[in-house]
Amino acid sequence: MQNIRNLQTDIVINVTSALREDIGDGDITAQLIPPDKQAIASVFCREDAVFCGTPWVEETLRQIDTTIQYRWLCKEGDTIKQDQAIIELRGNARALLTAERTLLNFIQSLSGTATLSRAYANKVAHTQVKLLDTRKTIPGLRSAQKYAVKIGGCHNHRIGLYDAFLIKENHINACGSISAAVAKAQHLHPNKPVEVEVENLLQLDEALKAKADIIMLDNFSLEDLREAVKINSGKVKLEASGGINDKTLVPIAETGVDFISIGALTKDCKAIDLSMLFHS
Repeated sequence: MQNIRNLQTDIVINVTSALREDIGDGDITAQLIPPDKQAIASVFCREDAVFCGTPWVEETLRQIDTTIQYRWLCKEGDTIKQDQAIIELRGNARALLTAERTLLNFIQSLSGTATLSRAYANKVAHTQVKLLDTRKTIPGLRSAQKYAVKIGGCHNHRIGLYDAFLIKENHINACGSISAAVAKAQHLHPNKPVEVEVENLLQLDEALKAKADIIMLDNFSLEDLREAVKINSGKVKLEASGGINDKTLVPIAETGVDFISIGALTKDCKAIDLSMLFHS
């Protein structure tokens, strides 16, 4: 639904922070190696996965040593197999070892997100629904994870608190009603999309009358989801949300909702197993 802004800036910040926390005031183990020793290394994926993370790896290498040469053996979004090599590196041995953990961490995390996103997207490929991520991301890595979600074949919800309204129960209570909250949102930022979370069909009716742009159906039963789609009759976009997992996903998608938001895409993903090995 939204586009990640300033992604390249975020990549530089991500990598700078990651290297600072890993290297500190120097990689003392790398000092065991002669300073002028050159090496060739490859990174291998130890399980089937959807590959993601190229920009973060390239920025890591740039910040560590611009003389390191690399050759990608796959591209973003590729399905890679167990024990497949994904990149070959040539350069100063000390620099390669110093960069190793940071670049592997980015690949394992982002590929994990992309792999899970691809699995979910494939489950509902027979429907018209779009699967959305949420703001349930690792602090500091939101744009990275949302990038990985798109590589995996799903879509981004709002990026943060600044690019779209999402009026939930506490906002409604504080404003007095759904209608009042929507009206104020439209007055304050008329060009920002306004989404309202509703918990029942009566609230759905109020949100429709208030002319919200998107209505989130929170923890609706399958029967109520179907009824909501019927009541809405294409007036606005409908989003299903609330603890959705791989077992409940398909029946919900088949109700005819436009979107399904899934926190698990970014908060429950498993890191992919990787290793970097020097060539003998």
